[in-house]
Amino acid sequence: MTIAAVLSDKGREIATILQGASLGDAASELARRRIGALVVVDEAGAVAGVLSERDIVTCLAEHGDSRLSERRVSDAMTAPAITVQPSAPVLTALALMTARRIRHLPVLQDGRLIGLVSIGDLVKYRLDRIEREAEAMRAYIQSA
Repeated sequence: MTIAAVLSDKGREIATILQGASLGDAASELARRRIGALVVVDEAGAVAGVLSERDIVTCLAEHGDSRLSERRVSDAMTAPAITVQPSAPVLTALALMTARRIRHLPVLQDGRLIGLVSIGDLVKYRLDRIEREAEAMRAYIQSA
């Protein structure tokens, strides 16, 4: 079970935002898409960090709400981004997310962004896999 398998099931759509965008724009994009994080990219398209709802709340707590929406994404994002390769095992990615206390991992292949997985994606994939294995075992036992 690799990250590539998760991406093949969930798709490779990636929500990104430029590091120079405003936090107001980022919050609007998160709300519009109903997601919890955006991959932050620089002008060349390279991954610069990740901006999550938690990052926005932390920025609000540290700086107050005065003109928060005008601050730059780069002021609040988590950087550098913790990333994973598509060949990484799902359990390794889950352990990394737990250890680093993060919920989103950009997936890079040869330095290029090819996907994003959340802890929810990985848990869902793992549970689906366990259920398929249990069903196969039940079918095997019943046929014996």
